[in-house]
Amino acid sequence: MRSPGAANNAAGIPGPAGPRGPKLHAARRRELGQSFQDGGEHYDRVRPGYPRDSLDWLVPPGARSAADLGAGTGKFTALLIQRGLAVTAVDPSTDMLEQLRKSYPLVNALEGTAEATGLTDSAFDVVSVAQAWHWCEPMAASTEISRILRPHGVLGLIWNQLDTSIPWVHRLSRIMHAGDVHKPGFRPVIGPEFGGLESHLTQWEDALTPEDIMELTKSRSYYLRANDATRAKVMHNLEWYLHDHLGHAPGETIGLPYMTQTWRAFKIQGPAPR
Repeated sequence: MRSPGAANNAAGIPGPAGPRGPKLHAARRRELGQSFQDGGEHYDRVRPGYPRDSLDWLVPPGARSAADLGAGTGKFTALLIQRGLAVTAVDPSTDMLEQLRKSYPLVNALEGTAEATGLTDSAFDVVSVAQAWHWCEPMAASTEISRILRPHGVLGLIWNQLDTSIPWVHRLSRIMHAGDVHKPGFRPVIGPEFGGLESHLTQWEDALTPEDIMELTKSRSYYLRANDATRAKVMHNLEWYLHDHLGHAPGETIGLPYMTQTWRAFKIQGPAPR
């Protein structure tokens, strides 16, 4: 991962009438989420990390402990560790956690979900959910996260997404079926246990080869759930686009533009508003 190219502070928050992101029914959410149960080594190798700028904006001074929910193979966990926080990582995938434990053997890594972490009450200053909130049931997860956060603790929701404001990247995202690209005005749904929701945008580039981009595509839920014919079509379209249309040679380094959208909200003390 390369360092952030630019950061924009405190992006504006649209009003309640704005788009609120993808709406997945519970059964569909579980079905797509199952696609990540295996393949932890491949996921860890091809998925991008996160810019340090995202963490610096999210984590308040004096924070000592963090729970990383939906931690996967530890992409965001790594930043929390580098910050010097005591980190507990939670994920429902045994395969993903095995990879995380190999990379970060000192992290307390546990199987669980954002809705049922199994963690101690009021134990953490920060709870992060990176690239995973869309797999959660937001109301139940908010209640559980509020339970494990200390007073005035921070909930952080983080998404890497391709910078589709750039035309060639927009077309690439369509070919890859990168479904986690948010529409303008996106605002994550959180429970009434939290207030002060605000966002921060970091723009950066990941240095990849055409072959890396093809492997990245293979880690997407659309590809993992597809049949062999659909997978072959996706790979054929990618090869044409990257080599024939864009003119990239095999092994050539491409700067793939990303935007990391970081959201934070603070635990409300006392009864949750109705």
